Amino acid sequence: MPDERRGGPEPDAPDAADPLERLDLITRRLRRECPWDREQDERSIVPHTVEEAYELADAAARGDDEKLRDELGDVLFQVLFLSLLLEERGAGSLDAVADGMSAKLIRRHPHVFGEVEAETATEVLRNWDQIKREVEGRGADDPFADVPENLPGLLYARKILRRAEPEGGAPVDRERRDETEAAIGEMLLEAVRLSRRVGVDPELALRAAAERYREGA
Repeated sequence: MPDERRGGPEPDAPDAADPLERLDLITRRLRRECPWDREQDERSIVPHTVEEAYELADAAARGDDEKLRDELGDVLFQVLFLSLLLEERGAGSLDAVADGMSAKLIRRHPHVFGEVEAETATEVLRNWDQIKREVEGRGADDPFADVPENLPGLLYARKILRRAEPEGGAPVDRERRDETEAAIGEMLLEAVRLSRRVGVDPELALRAAAERYREGA
């Protein structure tokens, strides 16, 4: 069957000239012909998506450009595959995903695409939060409504605090960033060391603390 979405060749043409089109065609062929790929749905594939995201983050943290390029490819495949699942049930497509992202970026950056002033990163974040509340209606009644509960403890706590305290989070001066990160890292490591001594799971302890903060905010 031809690729009706793009009006292109049969999805068994891995020699397409455009790299993104080639990857899209390969993804479609895998979905048709690979027994493992045929069996996947969102719930089964997303754990792999999360794993690839962590591997991408590790490559970025290590400053390994070759590894970063490889892991970006893995994440890109995840995006294509999940977009294809949407397309199969008529709920979206890769083009729809890209269009939605373009609209969101333009909407959330009025200081670039509009006439809003924002001279610092802190002002950008303040505008971002305001747009999500007032324009997109996210968190209008409950600022924590769409915070994913399956985030790792540190990310969950950070997101809860950012929603509760949108005026905080000023960026650290670049010259002091390494020193500050090292100091905070030592504090976190000491907290984990203490939790081991008293037999407490630090992940569960932090999540519980974030939950208590969320309920009292």
